[in-house]
Amino acid sequence: MESLRNKMDQTPLQVPATLDDLIRQLHEIFSSDKINVEEVCALMESYKSNPADWSKFAKFDKHRYTRNLVDEGNGKFNLMILCWGEGHGSSIHDHSNSHCFLKLLQGQLKETQFNWPDVNHKNQELTKKWEKTFDENQCTYIHDSIGLHRVENVSHTESAVSLHLYIPPFNTCHSFDERTGHKNEVKMTFWSRFGERTPFETSVSKENN
Repeated sequence: MESLRNKMDQTPLQVPATLDDLIRQLHEIFSSDKINVEEVCALMESYKSNPADWSKFAKFDKHRYTRNLVDEGNGKFNLMILCWGEGHGSSIHDHSNSHCFLKLLQGQLKETQFNWPDVNHKNQELTKKWEKTFDENQCTYIHDSIGLHRVENVSHTESAVSLHLYIPPFNTCHSFDERTGHKNEVKMTFWSRFGERTPFETSVSKENN
């Protein structure tokens, strides 16, 4: 099967003017089984954030950050918008061997990457690989082969909004205790789907990312 890079070389990258344009191009890209991380990141970054495109999906909760489903990608990927109130952050988590692309739509987010726990040394603190703050329209990527990460809105005065692409979709992941490396399986939930609030769940996911 022809690689995505070859396809992109033959067809210059079209800058998506709107979020709908970006979604259409993602559907085209993932009609193939090949994933070229650099090209997908370039496409995500090329879309210039416009609140008129995504505000209907941006649902905030004062207690925790929210996951809001935008597109199901014909079962091949999930595209969602995450809304982070002041000081909100995720646990340290993996991605169930899924490719994870994150693009900032508004505000700033800090990503901290960690090495996987050492299976030969239990109850050992996780080691940090690096941390970086991302600004509006920047994109980052992680996969379980790279490590674990935590995402935080460290601002106490400004909210943040991010666009997340997961291929393939996943329903569960693991959260990790930074002090011990212990992990727990957690179920993924959506605060809203396609702009509509989902039914309230009494068992709230610890992990929304």
